[in-house]
Amino acid sequence: MFKKIAITASILASLAAFSPAYAGPYTDDLSKCLVKSASPSDQKDLIRWIFAAIALHPDIRSMANISPDERAAINKTAASLMVRLLTEDCRTESVVALKYEGTVSVQTSFSLLGQIAAQGIFTAPEVAAGMADLTANVDADKLNALYKEAGVVQK
Repeated sequence: MFKKIAITASILASLAAFSPAYAGPYTDDLSKCLVKSASPSDQKDLIRWIFAAIALHPDIRSMANISPDERAAINKTAASLMVRLLTEDCRTESVVALKYEGTVSVQTSFSLLGQIAAQGIFTAPEVAAGMADLTANVDADKLNALYKEAGVVQK
C-alpha cells in the first residue's frame, strides 16, 4: 500500500512541478509511449487536473471557482488516466523503465506528458490573445535599452 501511495504522490508531484529529471533510454521509451497513448481528450483531462491543482495555491485561489465535487471528479479522472496509461497502454514500457531506472522514470515521463498537455493551454487562441495583452503595458524603451546594452540586435 505504501508503494502505491509513494508512486502516485511522485507522479502527481512531478506533473505539478514540471521538473526536469534524469532520462535514460527506458524512461525515453516510456515517455514516448505516454505521449503517443494520451488522446487529445486525455490531454484535456490532464490540463484540467493541472489547473485545478495550481488553483489551490493561496496567491491565486480566489481567481478560480472549483467546487469540492468538481475537484474530486477532476482528481478521479486524472488518477484513472495515469493508472490506465501506466498499467494498460504503456505497461511493457512502464515495467522495463521501473525495473532498470526506478520510479524517477515515471516522474520524468509524466512530467514530459504534462508539459506537452500544457502546451495546449497556450495554443488556444483566447489564451494567446490574453497573453498578447501584456504588451500594452510593457515599457518598450527600457527593454530596447537593455537589449542594446547587451549587444542584442533587434529586428
